[in-house]
Amino acid sequence: MTGWRYRSCWCAEVAEFVHPRLGPVEVVRSPRARRITLSVRASGTVRLSHPWHTARARALEFLDSRVEWVMAARERMARRQAALPRMSPEEERARIEELRRAAKADLPARTERIAAQLGLRYGRLTIRAARTKWGSCTSRNDLSLSLFLMTLPEHLRDYVIVHELCHTVHHDHSPQFHALVDRCVGGREKALARELRGYTIRG
Repeated sequence: MTGWRYRSCWCAEVAEFVHPRLGPVEVVRSPRARRITLSVRASGTVRLSHPWHTARARALEFLDSRVEWVMAARERMARRQAALPRMSPEEERARIEELRRAAKADLPARTERIAAQLGLRYGRLTIRAARTKWGSCTSRNDLSLSLFLMTLPEHLRDYVIVHELCHTVHHDHSPQFHALVDRCVGGREKALARELRGYTIRG
């Protein structure tokens, strides 16, 4: 352990832990978390989430056990990023606007269709240039989808939408939530989640 920095976040405690091998790690203690999870973003940033009642020492033990996995994930992402063509700021802005138009033409109707098929209801739908999450659902059941969903295959686009719609029933990642998602995707939740992890939001 080499250092901590804390900041407040709505309904969660967020701290930065400096790991001796991985560097800064965002540690999130959340009442919504049901298990310890670890993720690596395209930028290489590491996020460690754990339930409110789980001791931070236990979460850090989990992190230590997955150091090699994190380093391998960072290496894979770096290779993917290096293989992507470089764009000028003007080209990137044009690309985002093109994705925004495509998202507005596709995602609202797609979400409405899937919600009707599943018998689930949601509030407002917004489309944003989110670069850290494919989608999110608020406590009021409003959905937000990233326009970068348009870079995914259609079946993964559908999976993300199903995932967020299921949050209108369970506002957490509890076993009940995952069981609902699994039913909604025909028993393929784990396979789809694993496939989705192979993609990164290119910002």
